Amino acid sequence: MIIAFVLTMPNVGSWNGKWTGEGNLYARTVNFGRSKSGKEKAQEILDKKSFYYNFGDGWGANISVKAVNAKEATQIRKKSRGFYGYEWMIDSIKNHLKIQIPER
Repeated sequence: MIIAFVLTMPNVGSWNGKWTGEGNLYARTVNFGRSKSGKEKAQEILDKKSFYYNFGDGWGANISVKAVNAKEATQIRKKSRGFYGYEWMIDSIKNHLKIQIPER
């Protein structure tokens, strides 16, 4: 099972109310495989539909998730501009089913 993680910034704390990444696709795809445990983990994530993180300074990130097939995953990878440095959020979702700052 493949999940697309799509990053948006619904709350923008900049002086002009704009995010420099606005209008671009920031997405990653993750293949959870075909095993029972992989499918179960993917389904747990998909059941939540989206994950929000409040940075505490007026900014907020949202990651929406959806199941995609291999062809859709390829198209997303081609169109995506990366993940704006927030790959750690995907790791947190996979490990904790929520976005939390990684421990150092």
